[in-house]
Amino acid sequence: MDIVMVTSKLYLSTPSLLSITLQALQHQQSNNLPSKLSFTQTPQKHQKSSSSTHYDHPNIDQTQQIHAHMIKTHFDHSLQIPLSFLPPHLSPEAQYNFLITSYNNNNFPKQSLKIYAHMRRFDVQVDSFTAPSVLKACGQCSLVVLGKEIHGFVLKNGLDGDVFVCNALMQMYSECGSAVSARLMFDQMAERDVVSWSTMIRSYVRNRLLGEALDLIREMHSVRVRPSQIAMISMVNLFADLTNVKLAKTMHGYVIRNMNNEKMGVPITTSLLDMYAKCGNLAYARWLFDGLTQKSVVSWTAIVAGYIRGNRLEKGMKLFKEMLEEGVFPNEITVLSLIIECGFVGALELGKWLHSYMLRNGFVMSLVLATALVDMYGKCGDLRSARAVSDGRDDKDVMIWSALISASAQANCPNEARELFSQMRDEGLRPNEVTMVRLISLCAEVGALDLGKWLHSYINQQGLEVDLILKTALVDMYAKCGDIDAAHALFSRSTDRDICMWNAMMTGFAMHGCGNEVLKLFEEMEILGIQPNEITFIAVLHACSHAGLVIEGKRFFDKMVYGYGLVPKVEHYGCMVDLLGRAGQLGEAHELIKSMPIQPNVVVWGALLAACRLYKNPSLGEVAAKHLLELEPKSCGYNILMSNIYASAKRWNDVAGVRKAIKDSGIKKQPGLSSIEVNGLVHEFSMGDNIHPQTGKIYEMLAEMSMKLKEAGYTPNTSVVLQNIDEEEKETALSCHSEKLAMAFGLINTAAGTTMRIVKNLRVCDDCHAATKLLSKIYGRVIIVRDRNRFHHFREGSCSCGDYW
Repeated sequence: MDIVMVTSKLYLSTPSLLSITLQALQHQQSNNLPSKLSFTQTPQKHQKSSSSTHYDHPNIDQTQQIHAHMIKTHFDHSLQIPLSFLPPHLSPEAQYNFLITSYNNNNFPKQSLKIYAHMRRFDVQVDSFTAPSVLKACGQCSLVVLGKEIHGFVLKNGLDGDVFVCNALMQMYSECGSAVSARLMFDQMAERDVVSWSTMIRSYVRNRLLGEALDLIREMHSVRVRPSQIAMISMVNLFADLTNVKLAKTMHGYVIRNMNNEKMGVPITTSLLDMYAKCGNLAYARWLFDGLTQKSVVSWTAIVAGYIRGNRLEKGMKLFKEMLEEGVFPNEITVLSLIIECGFVGALELGKWLHSYMLRNGFVMSLVLATALVDMYGKCGDLRSARAVSDGRDDKDVMIWSALISASAQANCPNEARELFSQMRDEGLRPNEVTMVRLISLCAEVGALDLGKWLHSYINQQGLEVDLILKTALVDMYAKCGDIDAAHALFSRSTDRDICMWNAMMTGFAMHGCGNEVLKLFEEMEILGIQPNEITFIAVLHACSHAGLVIEGKRFFDKMVYGYGLVPKVEHYGCMVDLLGRAGQLGEAHELIKSMPIQPNVVVWGALLAACRLYKNPSLGEVAAKHLLELEPKSCGYNILMSNIYASAKRWNDVAGVRKAIKDSGIKKQPGLSSIEVNGLVHEFSMGDNIHPQTGKIYEMLAEMSMKLKEAGYTPNTSVVLQNIDEEEKETALSCHSEKLAMAFGLINTAAGTTMRIVKNLRVCDDCHAATKLLSKIYGRVIIVRDRNRFHHFREGSCSCGDYW
């Protein structure tokens, strides 16, 4: 069974499908303007200063014309502004406020900030209407330093008594990623309205602090603050992120109770159906959708995206076409959301169709859409298409570069990713935290420790902010690249560890077979009062499995259920079957599968089949293989395992039968690949590889390795070769395994005594494991191998796994 890798990769995250709704309703609250969407909403009243005026906002061309007129007239309020819908003779302050707000609404926040700077330079009054608009611009640009300067100005001029200004400060800090500052602002407010609560809840949700958001909802309920529609939409979005259908139903009931028998409008109903779709309950989502008398583009987007996320692609496309037939045409948010969902489930063909739909229908290819397409193609493994979209842009920013780097990672092209990083820097773009997390996650995937260390050094040299996500990614990278000591040192120095970092460290220890260290960390978590989650227990159970801690594993499984009230998922049962199977308790493992309250999946049956291979139990192996082939008829991995079991029992006729079934089905075995990093470049090898530039030297070294092994008394374990061929041919096949080729390359190209790190995509075979133990002693090397299941640290003729893997 494979280790569940806990990482902190930042992909292009799925946007809330209700962002338009929330933006429209927030806009209405803050500016008393009619929503652009046809949703009924009573605006939140606010007493603005005398300089505020009610008007409709023009588009960007009109705004620039008005701006030019004001500059010509030197903001003379006695002259009429040439727009019929604006009241005459606006004061200079009102003219400035008008421009700032209008530029914000047209997504030109930097222009707003320039006008604010002009106001301060010429001592124009900044009032309680100006400050929120400028803070909004700071949030849009993520300029927290300027936001803090405005915060100081607000305090100095006594504007902090205005709840509208305080809410804007909270929103600014939230958009700049500083939930702590937003909460400090919230706690210091002398007066809070429902918008204050809503903003703080939304801030926690935006920054993925879901536990804190839940606590605030409970506090809001306890002080009897009745949530607004915006607050409830934020809460529903939170429960959508939790993907727990039971909690989703509870939230649905909460919404109904707070509607005071009013009929739910389109925004809140759409948010609910989106929540159910993300929780996997498409039946509830469809019921809510069908009950809508007015279906907006947001509603259609939510239901179509739900079906795509649920991998019901044909139904999703059918609904998309129905939307067009109903005369509801997708906007940029619709297409963006659906493209991101296609990347989420790997639906390449549907993603291509949506791309062509955009081109056929004249969609303006914004940079955001282009970035989403690059990200989608990358996640679907189509690096060529990702590169084509990116190369077609002359305005590439850091985000699209990050998406392309991530696409290279998905395609397992680390050297190309490094080259892209250099190109981005050559173009004068400074990588942000998102780019660095993606690159570091790439290093973790391919085991590129040298590159990972260089990136860590680059972060420190450039003074990039190392937030929790980036720090967790570094811990994860060091662990997955084989330097568990560096990972633990970084973890130990961190004073702001969250559950994700704890999980990353425990998973790292589990991968390295350090079971007792994982249990110590869990005890430390409990002492500090940190609540473990489902991923924590997956890490703990894996650690127990690889360390043979059967009694401890059973105890932690019970603790998860009875001590913390967590419902075991199929992954936890898979861990327990793996734990029992590795310990030879095959009967108990099978009984556990039969008693599961949920349907066993391929991970569960696969763990049992692997145990049957280890303990040579063909009869039970056949039972597991039958279930596996029913679940995944197109996978040959289980057939290969079964063939291995038959081969070890010398049942060659059965081996031949399995191989014939594989051949007849047309399914290809996943090839074994091993990679090694030397001088910052990752070199990859397959079995019998002869295309590497140093092939001649590599095979000379293989011959030397074989000779030294025989001199040390080593006999090849030909039982792992699943073909009925003579022994000499089997020995030749064994000598060309991909990890041995990578090892030979490493011995040629690294100095004596240097640690070699190899990553293999499959489980290390018994022969390579035994040979590597001896080679570590013969050549005086530490050889660290990461296979699909765990790490093996070979030194002085022994392995850290104790031959228990």
